[in-house]
Amino acid sequence: MAPSGSSWVSGLVLRIVAALTIIVAVIIGIGLGLSLAETANIKNQSDFEEFAPALPTKILDSTGRVITEFSADEKRELVSLSELPRHLINAVLAREDPDFYSHMGFSVRGIARAFYGRIIGRNLGGGSTITQQIAGSLHTDRTEMTLTRKLRELWWALQMERQYTKDEILELYLNYLYMGSGTYGVEAASKYYFGHSAREISLAEAAILVIQFSSPARYNPLDNPNTAMERQRAVLDRMIEFGYAAAEEAAVSFKAYWEHYDYTRASVGAYYQREDAAPWFSEYVRRELEDMMYGSMDYYRDGYTVHTTLNLNHQEAAEKLMAQGLAKANKEYTASRGTRLERAERTYIPIVELLSLTFNLGGIHAATGAQTKQKALNRYIKAINPVVDMAALMFGIQDLKGITQTGFNALKDRTEQNVVEGALIAIENDTGYITAIIGGSKYDLSNQLIRATQARVMPGSSFKPLYYSAAIDSHKFTAASLIYDIPMVFHNEDGTPYIPLNFKGEWKGPVLLYNALAHSMNVPSLKILDSIGFDAAIDRAAALLGIEDPAVRRRTFPRVYPMGLGIISVTPLQMARAFGVFANQGRELTPIAIRMVEDRNGRIILDKEREVRQRQRQQTNFQVISPQNAYIMTSILQKTVESGTLASGSGWGSKFTFTDEQGKRYRMPAAGKTGTTQNWSDAWAVGYTPYYTSAIWFGFDKPGNSLGLSLTGAALAGPIWGDFMREIHHGLPMRTFIKPTTGIVDVRVCAKSGLLPTPDCTEGEVTLSFLEGTQPVQSCNLHGNSRTIPATTSDYITTLEDDALLRTLKMPALPFDMDELPTGESSGPANPVFDAIPEPNYGFELPSYNPLLD
Repeated sequence: MAPSGSSWVSGLVLRIVAALTIIVAVIIGIGLGLSLAETANIKNQSDFEEFAPALPTKILDSTGRVITEFSADEKRELVSLSELPRHLINAVLAREDPDFYSHMGFSVRGIARAFYGRIIGRNLGGGSTITQQIAGSLHTDRTEMTLTRKLRELWWALQMERQYTKDEILELYLNYLYMGSGTYGVEAASKYYFGHSAREISLAEAAILVIQFSSPARYNPLDNPNTAMERQRAVLDRMIEFGYAAAEEAAVSFKAYWEHYDYTRASVGAYYQREDAAPWFSEYVRRELEDMMYGSMDYYRDGYTVHTTLNLNHQEAAEKLMAQGLAKANKEYTASRGTRLERAERTYIPIVELLSLTFNLGGIHAATGAQTKQKALNRYIKAINPVVDMAALMFGIQDLKGITQTGFNALKDRTEQNVVEGALIAIENDTGYITAIIGGSKYDLSNQLIRATQARVMPGSSFKPLYYSAAIDSHKFTAASLIYDIPMVFHNEDGTPYIPLNFKGEWKGPVLLYNALAHSMNVPSLKILDSIGFDAAIDRAAALLGIEDPAVRRRTFPRVYPMGLGIISVTPLQMARAFGVFANQGRELTPIAIRMVEDRNGRIILDKEREVRQRQRQQTNFQVISPQNAYIMTSILQKTVESGTLASGSGWGSKFTFTDEQGKRYRMPAAGKTGTTQNWSDAWAVGYTPYYTSAIWFGFDKPGNSLGLSLTGAALAGPIWGDFMREIHHGLPMRTFIKPTTGIVDVRVCAKSGLLPTPDCTEGEVTLSFLEGTQPVQSCNLHGNSRTIPATTSDYITTLEDDALLRTLKMPALPFDMDELPTGESSGPANPVFDAIPEPNYGFELPSYNPLLD
C-alpha cells in the first residue's frame, strides 16, 4: 500500500530535522573545540564554581539553645544519594533523563526532540539532560532563551562530567534545584509537601516531587491538585514503561496518596512551616535584624548566629498560660455575648415588630429583615464559604476563588472585632533582656501583628501609677494622704464636664492614697491628677514610657481627665518598661532582644548589647526617677498584690511562696497593678519582682466590643500574670527590693486617717514609706472625742449639689445590660440624675461641712 500524503510529509520533516540536528551538533562541536583549545590545561583546572549552598541564620536563646533558623528564600537540607529510596531516583530518571548514566552530559535525541517541538508548536519536553540542568542553574541564567546561553550551559555540563562522577552529579541535582514554596532540594521539599523526610517517601509522593523540578508553580499539589494529579499519573506511567515500578504497586500508591490528601491545607512559604520554638519572638528578632543589617548582609543566606535574650523556659510557660487565658476569655465572651444577643432578640425584636405593624413604621420593620439577612450572611461566611472554597480547589473552578476570598476577608474583619486576642512580654530588670514574647493567639501567615510590641491599646487603670509617681514627688501627696472617693464632676480645660465612675458604681468614702490605688478607685486618682496638673503628670508618664518626641507626646496624652483613667494608647512593651523603671531603682530600662550577631566564622559583627550599655553610660537622664520615688511606688504597688486588685491573681501571696534548698519557705516580694478600660474592652495586669517585670493584655484588635463584667483585669489577666511570674521564679534565691539608704522614712500610721496612731485607733494600723520630710507628724484626729476630717478644695472640681449643673447634666448609666446582673442588684433608671444617687455609708458620722467639697 502506498504511503498516505500526511505520512510522507511527516517522514520528510523528520529527515530534515535529523539533518539539521547533525549540522547543529557539528557547529556545537566546532564551537566547543575552539573553547577547549583556548582553555589551557583544562583537566588540571577547577576554576568553575563549586556548589556552595546558602547557610541559614541560627537564632539562639540566652543559654545557647536553638530557637529557629531563618532561610526564607532557600530552605535546604542536604541528603546523600545513598540515603534516598531507589524509587525516588528512578522517578527522577524516568521523568527527566532516562539516558543519564549512558550519555556524556548531553543528549542528541533530547535536543532533536525539543527542536522538533519548537517547530510544530508543541511541548515535547526539554532538551537538557540532568547534567545540563544543574550546570545551567549553577553557571547561567536559565530564563535566557538564547543559543549563546545553551552553548555556555553545554560547555559547563561537559566540564562537570569530566570533574564529577554520575552519582555526584545526580546528588548535586537532587539537593540544589528549586522545588517551590521556598524549598530547595528533595529533602526540604519532601518535609514541606508531605511532612516527612525524602528517605521515607512513597512511590506516589516521589512522582509528585519530581514534577516540581520543571515547574513548581504550575504543579504545586497544594495550589493545583488536579494538574499535579495528571502529571503524577504520567510519571508513574513512565516508571512502569521503563520497568521501574509495577502497575499494581503504582495504582495502590496513587490511590493511597489522594485518599489522604488534605484539600484544606493552604500553600504558604516554607518560612512559615519551619520549626520554631518561639515564633512571636523570632519574628520580632527578624524585624530587628532588618533594621540592624546594612549593605549586602543577608540573614537568609549568610549563615549568621544571633545570640538573643529569650529564655525558652519563660517562653514555654508564657505560651501555655496565654493559650489557657485566651481559651477562657473567648469561651466566656462567646457565652455572654450569645446570652445578650438572645435576650435582645427575645425581648426587643418582637416589640419592634409589633410597633412597625401597629403604626405602619416600615423603616423599623425593615430592620428586622436586616437581622434575618445578617444571620444568613453569618452562616454563609462561617459554614458554607469554606466548603465552596474547597470545591473550587478540588475541581479547579478559578472563578469561585474570588468569591470565596471575599467571604474569607469578611470573616477576618469579624474575627478582629469578635475574637479576644492577648499579648505578654517579660523583661529582666537588671539587663533589659526580653525573656518572653507572646504576640497573639497563634503566629501564622494571617496573624503577624506582634501585639506585645505593636498594638497601641488603652491601659486603663494600670496607667495610674505613672502619675501617682509625680504626685509623690510633688510633696502634695503621700501614701497616707486622705482622699474622698465620692461622686464628683471634673471640668476639662475647655470647660466640658467629666463624671468618672467606679467599677459597678461603688463608692468608698474617705480612703488613703495607697488604698485608692490598690483598689483602683477613679475619683481619688483624678483628684490627684487635678492637684498636680496635666504637665507634671504627662512629663512623668512620658519619661517612664520612654516617649521623647514632642509630637508623639501630644498625640499620646490628651489634656483631659479621662487620660487619668488610662484613656490613651500605649503598647504592652511600653507599660512593661515603665513598671520596670520602678523595679530598677528608677534607672532607665532599655528592652533588648538581640545581644550580638556572629558571622559564619564566629566573628562578632554586631554587638547590640554593648551599644546599649555605652549609650546608657553617656545618658544624662539615665536616672528616670529617684531611687526614693521608685521605692515608695514599689511599696504602694506591693499593697495591690497583697490586698488589692492583684491579690486574687497572685493567690493572696501563695504563688510567690517558694522553698529554698535548705527547706526554708520564703515569699518573693511582688508589686503591680491591674487595668480595665471603659466598657470593659481591655484587661491588663502589669507587675514586677526584684528579678522580672511582665505585662499582660487581653482585648480586641478592633474596638467596639466589651469583654463583659466577668473579664476584668483582676479576673482575667491577673491570674495569668500570677501563674506566669510563679513559673519563671522557680529556683531563684530570695531577693528584696533595694531600699535607698537615705531619703526614706518608714512610719506606722492609722489605717483610716493616715496620721500617727493613738490608743483610740482600733480600725488597724499600717506601715508606709515616705519621702523624708513628708511623713505625718500629727496624731490621728479621726478616732476618739476630737474626730474631724480634713478637707481640700479644687477650682476644677464641682460639687454635685450645684443646682445649675443638675439641670444640664445627667449621670451616665453603667452598661449593666451587657451581662446578667447579680441577684438583688439593679442597673437603676436609664439616666439617673444626681439626687437619685444613694447616700454613701461611710461607717461614721460626717462633720457638719459638706464633704462633697473635697
